[in-house]
Amino acid sequence: MNAILLGLLLYVALITAVGLAIGRRVAGTRDFFVAGRALGPGLLFATLLAANIGAGSTVGAAGLGYENGIASWWWVGSAGIGTLILALWLGPRMWWVAKEHSLRTVGDYLEHRYGPSVRASMAALLWLGTLAILAGQLIAMAWILEVVAGAPRWLGAVAGGVVMTVYFVAGGLLSSAWVNLVQLVVLVCGFLIAVPLAVEGAGGVSAVLASARATPGHLDFMSNGGSGWMYLILLAPAFIVSPGILQKTFGARDVRTVRLGLAACGIALILFAALPPILGIVAHTVAPGLADPETALPVILTQGVPPWVGLLGLAAVLSAEISSADAILFMLSTSLSKDLYKRFVNPGASDRRVLRVARAAAVLGGVSGVLLAVMIPSVVDALVIFYSLMGVSLFVPVVAGLHSRRPGSLEALAAAAAGVVALLVARQWWDDSGWMVPPAWGLLSAAAAFGVFHVARRLAGRAHKRGG
Repeated sequence: MNAILLGLLLYVALITAVGLAIGRRVAGTRDFFVAGRALGPGLLFATLLAANIGAGSTVGAAGLGYENGIASWWWVGSAGIGTLILALWLGPRMWWVAKEHSLRTVGDYLEHRYGPSVRASMAALLWLGTLAILAGQLIAMAWILEVVAGAPRWLGAVAGGVVMTVYFVAGGLLSSAWVNLVQLVVLVCGFLIAVPLAVEGAGGVSAVLASARATPGHLDFMSNGGSGWMYLILLAPAFIVSPGILQKTFGARDVRTVRLGLAACGIALILFAALPPILGIVAHTVAPGLADPETALPVILTQGVPPWVGLLGLAAVLSAEISSADAILFMLSTSLSKDLYKRFVNPGASDRRVLRVARAAAVLGGVSGVLLAVMIPSVVDALVIFYSLMGVSLFVPVVAGLHSRRPGSLEALAAAAAGVVALLVARQWWDDSGWMVPPAWGLLSAAAAFGVFHVARRLAGRAHKRGG
């Protein structure tokens, strides 16, 4: 066993132990789902940032940087912009609604505004889509173990799945928040140290810039290849209405905490967004012939920096993947246990019973994620599935629910259906160039369907009153 692999295993054991220890303080679903609504700005910021810097933000972004250069900043930068919009607009309003009506999940909110049919439909749809993003985190973990130890992909996915499931099942959001704080320290230190040393190891800034200039488009910031400002359409809406992010804000102790935690997270994402693409460009400088671009980050951290820096950097990447994975398990477990089981299967279930179902749902989600990770080809492919589906199905109903006085379930269901159908049709037939990418068609179709059905319902209601 090499020293880097041993160090990673010890780190994984440490964060698992922290999660299990915190999990002993969980007394019921209020602690598991919303951490007792006691998170302060620092802890909320830590758990949000650690959850948002995951496989796509590290392994995926570095792979995009390897292929497309600095334009891949928009992959994480768009998420930061969406988070800032959430801090200034939707987040505080959602927190007030959740507190006033004792809501614990986004499904609770959807039923509060639209009714049980919307809650059930969205929960089932997002459960399927969320498994794809979980698979993306596990694919990234598998790449690390493959590069470091030569482990087969399935073994890396299984190992990552076991770790995230064990400590999340123990304590839900309460465990995740504290483990995420540990992971965030390692993550930030790892990248801040690894980037300058990787650049130095590649021959310095001049050598890296010379290589980037020699590669067509690598210094084009707005767009190059499949990367660029178009990611705003894909990612910003998804981060504004992400159930995992919104439900974490429900655990905040007050609205000021929501604003500060989300704003700090958005700014941090915008700043962090440059680091993985730089490492990808460095990897292209020193190893231009990689068979798979998504191995760029683990390759540069094992071959382009001193061993101790590589260990810290790989621990940082592993932190990112595991912290995002537990946020996804959070969405899966709360959706199945609260939105489906408690609401439709067993409304009289005790708090203890719902907690057991939430933990069982997390285990089921972990196993399903591992199976998908073996089948989906890349991290970015997995994340595009999730972000596209979430944005086109959830954005319009959530936003309209906050700004419309009497929204109906028919409008919400029509918006979600129209968004998903338009997305699938556009992915099959539409050219991805320009700003009208498939998610844009989905969002416009969802908004149009909501508006049409809302007007039709209002007109039908008026006609019924006149007829009566």
